[in-house]
Amino acid sequence: MGEQEMPNHNKKLFLSAVNSEFEAYRQLLAGDLHRPTLDVAVEEDFITAGGPTLLKLDEYIQACDGVVHLIGKATGSIPEAVAVQALLKKYPDFAARLPALTADLAEPDPRLSYTQWEAYLAIYHERPLFIYRPADFRLAECHCPRDARFVPDPAQQQAQEAHYARICARGHDRGQFLNPERLSSAVLRDLVEILPRLKARIDVPPTKLRHVAQTLIGRERELTMLDESWNDSRWNVVVVRGKGGEGKTSLVAGWMAELAAKDWRGAEFVFDHSFYSQGTRDQSSTSADEMIQQALRHFGDPDPLAGSLAGRGARLAGLVAARRGLLVLDGLEPLQYSPGPLHGQLKDPGMAALLRGLAGKNAGLCIVTTREQIDEIRQFYTKTALDYALEYLSPTAGAALLHYAGARRAGPKEIAPDDPELQQASREVQGHALTLFLVGNYLRLTLGGDIRRRDRMKLADADAEYQNDRDRPYGHAFKAIEAYETWFAAGDVEARRQLAILRLLSLFDRPAPADCLTVLREVAIEGLNDSLVNVPEKVWNIALSRLQEIGLATVNESGAVDCHPLIREYFARKLRDKEPAAFQAAHSRLFDHLCQTTAHRPDGLDGLQPLYEAVVHGCLAGRQQEACADVYRDRILRVGGNDGFYSTSQLGAIGADLAAVAAFFDEPWSRVSPNLSAVAHAWLLNGAALSLRALGRLTEALQPLRAGLEMRIQQKDWGNAAISASNVSELELTLGRLTDAVADARQSITYADKSGEAFHRMSKRATAADALHHSCQRSEAGTLFAEAERMQQERQPVFDLLYSLRGFQYCDWLLAPAERAAWQALLRASGHNQVIGKKDSDGHAEICLEVERRAKEAQRAWDEIFTNAPGLLGIALDHLTLARVGLVRVILADPLPKPALDLPHVAAAVNGLRDAGQLDYLPKGLLTAALYHFVRGDAAAARTVLDQAQDIAERGPMPLYLADIFLHRARLFRDKAALAAARTLIQKHGYGRRYEELADAESAAQDWPA
Repeated sequence: MGEQEMPNHNKKLFLSAVNSEFEAYRQLLAGDLHRPTLDVAVEEDFITAGGPTLLKLDEYIQACDGVVHLIGKATGSIPEAVAVQALLKKYPDFAARLPALTADLAEPDPRLSYTQWEAYLAIYHERPLFIYRPADFRLAECHCPRDARFVPDPAQQQAQEAHYARICARGHDRGQFLNPERLSSAVLRDLVEILPRLKARIDVPPTKLRHVAQTLIGRERELTMLDESWNDSRWNVVVVRGKGGEGKTSLVAGWMAELAAKDWRGAEFVFDHSFYSQGTRDQSSTSADEMIQQALRHFGDPDPLAGSLAGRGARLAGLVAARRGLLVLDGLEPLQYSPGPLHGQLKDPGMAALLRGLAGKNAGLCIVTTREQIDEIRQFYTKTALDYALEYLSPTAGAALLHYAGARRAGPKEIAPDDPELQQASREVQGHALTLFLVGNYLRLTLGGDIRRRDRMKLADADAEYQNDRDRPYGHAFKAIEAYETWFAAGDVEARRQLAILRLLSLFDRPAPADCLTVLREVAIEGLNDSLVNVPEKVWNIALSRLQEIGLATVNESGAVDCHPLIREYFARKLRDKEPAAFQAAHSRLFDHLCQTTAHRPDGLDGLQPLYEAVVHGCLAGRQQEACADVYRDRILRVGGNDGFYSTSQLGAIGADLAAVAAFFDEPWSRVSPNLSAVAHAWLLNGAALSLRALGRLTEALQPLRAGLEMRIQQKDWGNAAISASNVSELELTLGRLTDAVADARQSITYADKSGEAFHRMSKRATAADALHHSCQRSEAGTLFAEAERMQQERQPVFDLLYSLRGFQYCDWLLAPAERAAWQALLRASGHNQVIGKKDSDGHAEICLEVERRAKEAQRAWDEIFTNAPGLLGIALDHLTLARVGLVRVILADPLPKPALDLPHVAAAVNGLRDAGQLDYLPKGLLTAALYHFVRGDAAAARTVLDQAQDIAERGPMPLYLADIFLHRARLFRDKAALAAARTLIQKHGYGRRYEELADAESAAQDWPA
């Protein structure tokens, strides 16, 4: 017969404290304990005239479900002797039951305070007693409203010390607290069995945080930091940094559990996501696409697929920042560059935009855990973003963790949690949390917990065996895992099953789905799963349960099985190196299973996820060609179908696609697997480069582009060689390598002519013309643009102008003299409020008219002629051209500022470039937008937009854009430092197109203030 609910019976709790010391603590705690089915009483509730107070306290405490007792430096008031004698008469065995009080109770008037009696009554009546005292009590920190001048005398302090010693000797001490928030967390954690559950005020999705310690030890300071960050509106983002296995995830998950017990402390939403993947390896193949789409959907975005990657991230930042909520992003390091020139930068533009947006403005708090500083928000550190480096556990805390995990000393005497031997063991592994748990747990399981026998684990060999920089921090952890492996291997069949499960888990870079594990148990793979093949489900579950009991694996709600990334990493290496045939055979089974059980062409990013995983397993199985052609090309990209390039063009999943492409590389992004055909090699190199470029990872993109070009030349595939050489030239131009850009552009013309293809012959001349224009070879550039346009007329008589990117580049060349004149006018302006100088002595009006005609004709062509291939980039660039023409006309014609100026093409250009997802073109639009805001008289908006452009240009790196940005700053705001920076970049990169404009600005700067 099950228990029946008793709706009319409330739980009773007594809160014992001296209020003059603990008013702030008591108020916060009383608020957290207030629940519809819980009665919380304090001493004041029983104070009446005369002696009944002590007896009434006794009656309540006898019936209550627990007593929370706060010990400060003051004892509080003392009951009258008659009340004490009445109590002792009621309980004649009181002194016998509490022998530490015998001497005091023998006195006719025991000088024990009400607060002290409350604790003794709880002990006498065997009520649960929870005792807390401050770690470093200072009265000023309590903000006592009723008696701020109260200072306890030494006698009271001595009495409290004696009282504390008496009750702690009975094992009731619950620890120290640093502030009211930490006390609240400790009490709620300790009273979990007593407190009725709160009905959640907000809906919280199930947490995605994994690898969380059951008990958090030694992190009070860090928990305090998170408390303070949540309660302090100054902080928008908190970054918790530390090595793998140090407990970052456990820290945040433990704090979130505390916050949940406090009804989320005013949070309007809670959302978390974990990016943790395969152990400690550099994850060049991880993407934020899926997380951002899921979050946009969760927060009510009407179209989570709309816009560029950066645009989605910025949009998500706006949705998150609008309400006071908690966003947790766990294990971000797979999205960051490892140590090197780009150390700490985010590879994913969506995540970069999200974090920059939240660091700048956030009504709530975003917590990030990672191993690296986040370069994108470095400018916000100490202002609105807090970077907190998680340190190794102290020897005392490490000793406590070892003790908790089971480390002891052989013999009848119990070892204390702060035993010197445990502290020394903690120092030996540098206080690494995961290692300490593994060591203590192993000793408990195999050696009676004897800490003195830890040498059996050969931890001292870690430094010699793991010497490279990447592995060194985890050497002790790997040696501890090796000890488990040896123990399992030497055990009975049940132990070998547990070892086999850990090896199976190492095949995955995420929780292993139940169906995939079932497939791996159906057929014997020598060296991997012999002990698991076709075992009954009951036997499998017993093995899983045992791994969970000893803390080496977890099973989530869906039945997926997981373990800590460092454990996966260890067994993955061992399996790959020692049993390569088994390693490939297992991945091959997973590849076949995922291909067969997934719809041929599923919808959405969620639907594609099993196919992305299949690609990785197929490559690890040595079946790269099948994975590339049958899965990636035909089912993910859908090349050649009506929905061609589905994942990138329709879903915008450039990052997720690049993750799949990375699996085909033995060394990203230079060495493709030899198991792929030569044609696939070149195709993948080019595809990887274009995705990297679209993501703003320009330096990385250059290497695969060059490698692909060389392969096309070797294959004498001149059409694709022309494309590759042109792509290389465009990228080199963006990277500021003008000499190389011109040389490769000329080569692209050679290859195009060899191919005989009309489109390539035309487009590659325009590419070369643009490179020549930037390097100050204006005359030759004009000749090539004219030649390209003649070829366009022959190729497509229906439209006789260059259009899309090539048309924009030609208009850029045509408009350059008029734009220079506009800048000269701005520089000549007195106080920037009137235009001085000639308005149209060099035909600038005619230039503007011609460029406007071309851009409008191109727009008409998109609507009427090229309707089957709408080009987002081309349309955005046409808007940009029209916006630039409009600004030139206004600057040359009218006094400034012009607050009423309305050029819709500016916003259309910037938004269109964002939607096109091409970060290497976006600064063009932002530079024009900055000038537009300045002309309208909004200098602050102009600065903001220039900051956005500069952030993109610096990350690229895009030095020519950076030079333009500095030149804009100098001319708009008379900034001599910016002018010097522009000069340095222009000269360094031979940016000849800006030589004359730089000279104009430097001439004007002679009159600028210092």
